[in-house]
Parts: sequence; structure tokens; C-alpha cells
Amino acid sequence: MPRVMRMPGVSADATAAVLAEWLVAEDAEFAAAEALATVETDKALVDVEADAAGVVLKTLVPPGAQVDVGAPIAVLGSPGEQVDDLDALLRELGVAEASAPVVPDRRDVPDTDPGSGSPVPEPGPVTTPTPTPDQTPAPVPPAPNGRVFASPLARKMAREAGIPVEEIDGTGPRHRVLRRDVEAAIAHRSASPPETAAPLRPDVGGAYEEVPHTRARRLTADRLVASKQQAPHFYLRTTVRAERLLALREELNDGAEVRVSVNDLVVRAVAVAHRRVPELNVTWTSEAVRVHRAADVAVAVATEHGLLTPVVRDVGSLPITTLAAVVRDLADRARQRRLKQAELEGGSITVTNLGMYGVEEFAAIINPPHAAILAVGAVREEPVVEDGAVVAGKVMTLTLSVDHRPVDGVVAARWLAVLTELLERPVRLLA
Repeated sequence: MPRVMRMPGVSADATAAVLAEWLVAEDAEFAAAEALATVETDKALVDVEADAAGVVLKTLVPPGAQVDVGAPIAVLGSPGEQVDDLDALLRELGVAEASAPVVPDRRDVPDTDPGSGSPVPEPGPVTTPTPTPDQTPAPVPPAPNGRVFASPLARKMAREAGIPVEEIDGTGPRHRVLRRDVEAAIAHRSASPPETAAPLRPDVGGAYEEVPHTRARRLTADRLVASKQQAPHFYLRTTVRAERLLALREELNDGAEVRVSVNDLVVRAVAVAHRRVPELNVTWTSEAVRVHRAADVAVAVATEHGLLTPVVRDVGSLPITTLAAVVRDLADRARQRRLKQAELEGGSITVTNLGMYGVEEFAAIINPPHAAILAVGAVREEPVVEDGAVVAGKVMTLTLSVDHRPVDGVVAARWLAVLTELLERPVRLLA
């Protein structure tokens, strides 16, 4: 029996999402739990899976369209089902391809045609000849206000290909740049000899270029501004002797298939410290302080789209090599934007490490709604006092940023003392 597939709520606070790609074509059958489409959120690309086997009778939304959560995006049928009069079926279900809420990204294209108030539809796919090397694209008349209109997917493809969207000939309404235009531009560039890069735009202060914000970077910026404004931060700093930590890591990695990093050991130590000082394993809500039972720890991952913080669940229950494999998998998929939204939610603390860049110490902004974030610096060799004598030692600086609303200074100090002891006697992390 035909049924309507709707845009899912892929994150707790999302009201809309971009349908990035259809993974199953029209009239194609699919199995239960098979991914039907990829949806783009602010932080990740999420595959939408089928809850039962069936066939795609009709897709209502083109790739690259922004769609309200709950809006129809496709009509599905039972396996082997066929429909003679598709238009009648769409009317019966109360949906139509033209009425699908396709909303262009507000940074790219206005929702209505200036002066007419009429929506600007996305045209259906057409065949565009691939330019040959001796063909030069015709100049594009500028938009009334000097802007270049482009679909979100086209902008993304052009940015990844390193082609300024302003240089692409748009074939959509009002010369809007579509996916097929970017594909044609990429093919033209591949067939053409390399050209000298265009100079940066002159400015009073010198040349510059503008890099548009990604959705992830805009969201991160908004959240961190809110965190700094709403959460009263205080900071604790300590220096840890790291000789035993490095020796344990070397022993664990001797002949091992899964290599353990210093950061993996720090994440494990954070989970054990949460178990010993549960008063820090909390988050603040307007009604109460929420005390968490499991130690779910977020790990900061730098990607070309912005900073992401996937969460490792119940770290204390994982063997150290399993933890290392989980962290590596989350980091790899974060860079590929293949994380599920649920993997970006939860936890009460984040671990962020800039030691691999030689940064000795830094203070980080708390990732809301977490109560704290631990900034880990590089392991460095310094003179230390040992039994009254100055010797060469390996030390590492930790800075704990804490939200003073749910956590008092004494609690944070106790937690940091426990963490320091665990890192300086790391064999306890394997218990």
C-alpha cells in the first residue's frame, strides 16, 4: 500500500534539513534498514533508513533542497507494487511534487522572485552538453543586486572543486547555478589548460578573499558565544608528570593492531575520574542539576567543515584498545561527515587536545550543555625537582574549564586531583 515518506527530525532542535542525495532511484526496490536518502544537518550527513522493504514510487524533493521536518519527500510502496495513475495517487495522498516545501538556503537564493512574490521553482533535470576545450562559456547577466544565485548543493560542490561559483554559468531561473552547471564547469576545467589564479580582490588594507561559513561553523560559533555569555567559566590548571603514561602507551602499542594514543588514555582517565567524583559528571538545566550515571565523553575533532565533538558512550566499560578503535572511527567519520546525529549529542565533558601541534597549554570554551571541558597540551621535556635534585622530566599541562552553575570550585579541584593521580599512575586505568 502506498505511503508517504516524510523528512525525519534528525536532531533534537532541527526544524528543517537539506536533502543532500537520493540513494535509491524511483521505481527501484529497497530492503528494510537500507539507506534511502542522505540528509544534511548542521554537523553531519545522516542516512535515512527504511523501516520496511518496499519500492520508491515517486520522489517529491530534488537533491539540494531544504525541507521542513515532517514535510513529504517521497511516496513509497510495498515490494513489487506499481501504480498506473501516479498523479491520482498523489492527489489521494494529499501530496504533490510541486507542493513539496522546497526552501532554498536563504544565503543563496530568495524564496520569491523580486517584484512578483511568486516562488522560484527548481527545474527538473535536463541534459547539458559537456563543453569542449575550445568552447568558452557565455557571459552571465548579473543578478539585480550583484549576487550570484546558486542552490546549496551547487555551492557545496563548487567549493569542494575549488571553483568560484561566480565563474559558473547558471542555467536555472534568473541564471541560478545548479548541480549540472557545476558538473559542466568541472568537466570544462579538466579539459582546459591550467590558468593563472585570479588575483585577490583589492581592499584598503590589502588583498583578501571571503570564505563562506559552513553550516557547522555557524552553529559552533552560535553555541560557543552562548556558552561564554550564559555559563560562568572558571579555570583550573595543573601539570602532570607523563613518563609512566608514555611508557604504558609504548607497551600497549608493542605489536598491537590497534594503537593507543595519549589522548585515548586521557579520555579513559576522565571517565574513571567521573566515577570517583560524580559531582562533575553533571549538566545544568533550568529546573535541576542532572547527574549522569554513565561517563559519556565527547572528543573534539577538527574537520574542514568546523569543529565536531562526537561522544564516546560509557567510556569506563570499554577496554582501552576498544576505546582507541571507537575514538578513531568517530574521528574518521567526523571528517567524512558521516556521523549520526545521536553520536553528536549527550555527555557532560569534552576532551580537546592540541598537543600534536606543539601547544603547551590553552583554555577552551565549554561545549554546551556540558559542565566542563579539558584542554590537553603537549608532552614536553622540562627540568623538574625530584628528591631535592633537578632532573629532566616529561610533563603535560591540563586546563579544566568549568561551568560554575552546577559545579563548585572544590568539586572541580578534587576531580582534577584524581585525574592527575590517574595519569601519573596510569596502570590503574587498565583495571
